[in-house]
Amino acid sequence: MSIVAALKFPPIGELLEWKAILFKGSPFAINKIAILSIASAVLTLLFFFVATSKSALVPKGVQNLAESVVDFVRNGIIEQTLGHDGLKYLPFLTSMFCFIFFCNIFEVIPFLQFPATARMAIPIFMAVLVWLIYNIMGMKEQGAWKYFKSQTIPPGVPKALLPLVALIEFVSNFIVRPFSLAVRLFANELAGHLLLVTFATLSATLWTAKPLAVILPLPALMLVLLTGFEVLVAVLQAFIFTILTAVYIGAAVHPEH
Repeated sequence: MSIVAALKFPPIGELLEWKAILFKGSPFAINKIAILSIASAVLTLLFFFVATSKSALVPKGVQNLAESVVDFVRNGIIEQTLGHDGLKYLPFLTSMFCFIFFCNIFEVIPFLQFPATARMAIPIFMAVLVWLIYNIMGMKEQGAWKYFKSQTIPPGVPKALLPLVALIEFVSNFIVRPFSLAVRLFANELAGHLLLVTFATLSATLWTAKPLAVILPLPALMLVLLTGFEVLVAVLQAFIFTILTAVYIGAAVHPEH
């Protein structure tokens, strides 16, 4: 059989459709994506529980890693966007960063090999949660009317353009913002998954056609490189989602004058 004849890519629907594993046929049915999401939440809690269970003055092991993550979120995200007053959001933003990272990193874990964020449910849930938080905090800090005004009416806009600008700002800040936040994470993780599947299929086909061929051509090498790249993307997408969350909170509680 020729390589072209043997080459068969699974349809996208097959890659994204996961049947129920537990409680099949009930409203509480759980599929692989749900299990990975729950596992990500448990790993986040377990990570910080282990790090703080035997804390030492000189951190090492898991404690050292956890403190590095906290320092990264505090110095690289909060201090850059919210300032010192934003430290009260440190637990929330750190937990979000770790949860999204664990959801993403399942892409390169053998036998799992699917990021939970490559299905729209998790990104849209996180985006709606962020939307609720920054709107609630904005109204709490400014009052409902003042907050709504600051988000829809930029200072210095000519009166003739005010209706149009207010409509654009409303759509941008209250509708597009959470949607773009979710789509950015979902699209990047789905694209990475499809790339890995593509080169894994090519490598498997070449191995079937001729065992030595898999170590010679590009697909096997690209598969290894893309796997390493996806680890970087898992961290990067968690960082982007978290820093945008901090930016949106900062814009809500400290509007421009």
